[in-house]
This record gives sequence, structure tokens and C-alpha cells, in this order.
Amino acid sequence: MRILASATAILAGAFIGTTALAQDLTVGVSWSNFQEERWKTDEAAIKAALEAAGAKYVSADAQSSSAKQLTDIENLISQGVNALIVLGQDTQAVIPAVQAAADEEIPVIAYDRLIEDPRAFYLTFDNVEVGRMQARAVLEAAPEGNYVMIKGSPTDPNADFLRGGQQEVLQAAIDAGKIKIVGEAYTDGWLPANAQRNMEQILTEQGNKVDAVVASNDGTAGGAVAALTAQGMQGIPVSGQDGDHAALNRVAAGTQTVSVWKDARELGKAAGEIAVALAKGTKMEDIPNAVKFKTPGGNEMNAVFLAPMPVTKANLTAVVDAGWITKEALCQGVTAGPAPCN
Repeated sequence: MRILASATAILAGAFIGTTALAQDLTVGVSWSNFQEERWKTDEAAIKAALEAAGAKYVSADAQSSSAKQLTDIENLISQGVNALIVLGQDTQAVIPAVQAAADEEIPVIAYDRLIEDPRAFYLTFDNVEVGRMQARAVLEAAPEGNYVMIKGSPTDPNADFLRGGQQEVLQAAIDAGKIKIVGEAYTDGWLPANAQRNMEQILTEQGNKVDAVVASNDGTAGGAVAALTAQGMQGIPVSGQDGDHAALNRVAAGTQTVSVWKDARELGKAAGEIAVALAKGTKMEDIPNAVKFKTPGGNEMNAVFLAPMPVTKANLTAVVDAGWITKEALCQGVTAGPAPCN
């Protein structure tokens, strides 16, 4: 799989002089939910990219309902959108919407989450590598002991991509008897409250004999940390991803080990630019930096993968320097933390 260092140059030069051509284009975005901090960042980047191309933005929030998402997409199609960006709530249940779009010759971008349909263009970060990065950071901090795996939503293929990457890194230590996975659970809807309940149950079952938690995103990490804190166990290694501000603050404070940063500004920018290109008739295989991706279901899809970055206490300054978070937000409540909070 070929990975891009940045989305900045994905379509560099591809839209020069095309603003006038895009002024009659409308791109519809179907969001699974807005309960996680990062989606608002993605939306702002998509809007900015579309505005720069002269295209219009319309959207709908499925509010964590796969049934509502189907209705939302039908409504977006009826509004005459020229392209669709879909963050799938249930990436199998949304396939009929891809069919409906295909019937109207409307291109679809599977945004950040795989939709098992080759008629969609897949745009995401390398989620297997995200899982590897999470496990590496936790394993370095806790090379031995009892591990808990707090996975993502069972309806999101990313949950299993992440879990596969995590297992790749942990397998040798498992085989050597250095670590033992004592608990594992999917998190319905990626909701922190569900992650917290799962973590609480595992702690009870294990008599609090847990040494590390591999949580698959920052929301589930937050739930796990809340459960650990209630037992006076805050500070044991915990992973996450997305670069949520609360999670980066936890990294600074020492209650989360790593947040794998997927710069949503780059992903959103790429989505807006690719949507305009597809709406104007560019073939999926002709999108700059597109690669062929074989899905778990055996489909071959056109895809663009962006490169993630693990953020730990050793490189926290990077997210401040990039303008992702202010030093004040990063260091809130942290009195003797790592740079830049020291």
C-alpha cells in the first residue's frame, strides 16, 4: 500500500482555473454523527475546499442512525447533488444508498470508513498502521503485563483494521508470554460511555489486574481513562487516535500514552477536492495518488490513503506548532508536564 506523507499536494494544480467550472456543482455530505469532536474539523476543511473550488456544500447528520442515514442520502440526492461524501454509520447498511447514487450517476466518496462497494472511492488514513502505532507506543510503555483491547464499533470496518494492526505488533510479546490479553470488547457507536462500561466490567472481572489498555480512538480512550481513574489506576498506558484536544491534554497530563494524529484538515481538504474532480467527470482511477485497494470482502476499490502520526509526550510540541491545538488548551491543568507544558 502506498502511503502519502500529506494531503496538501494530492491534487496540486489539478483545479487551477476551474473555479468557474465548479460554480454549479453541489456536494452533499452525509455524517454518521457529530458526537465526536473531530468531525467538525473535517467539515470545516471540506467546506473550505469546496468554497475554493466554487462549489456548494449541503449536509445531513444521521445522529448515529443507519436508517436515518439512508433517508438523509435519499434527500441529498433529491436536492440534486453532483457528488456525495459519506461517513458511514453502518458501512454495510449504507450500500443501498451507494446503489441509489450510482443509478443517478452521482459519484460517492467513502469518507474515513470503508464502504464495501467498488462504485465508491475510498479516502482515509492507513488505519492498519494506526493500529500498529497505538500498540507500539503502549508496548514500549508496558512491555509486560495484562492488556485490555477496547475496540471500535462492530459496524465500522476500521475497528477491525485497527485491531489487525495492533495484533501484528503485540503477537510476538503474546507468544513469548510477556503480555496476556485479559479483556476485549467492541464499543457500540464508538461512544465513550460504552467504552467506559466495557472497561469497568473488565476491571471488575479481572480484580483490577490490568497493566495497559489499547483503545482504538480518543473517545474510547477517554471512556477507559474514566473507568481507570475511578479505581485510582490513572496513568497506566492507554492508546487512542484522532488528536482530540481532550486526548492531547491527557497525553500532556500523563493519563494517555499516545494519540495517533490523523490531521482531519488534510483529509477534509482532500475529500472536497476529490468530490469536485469526480463531479466534473474525472475517473476514480485518474485521481492523483489513487491506488487499488483489496477490501476484506474481496472488492477492489480505488483509494487514497494518508499517513498518520503518533503523538506522545516526546513530540507534543508538533501539534502546537502545526496550529492543531493551542498551548493553553494542550497544557490546561498540567503543571509539570512534557514540553511545551513545562
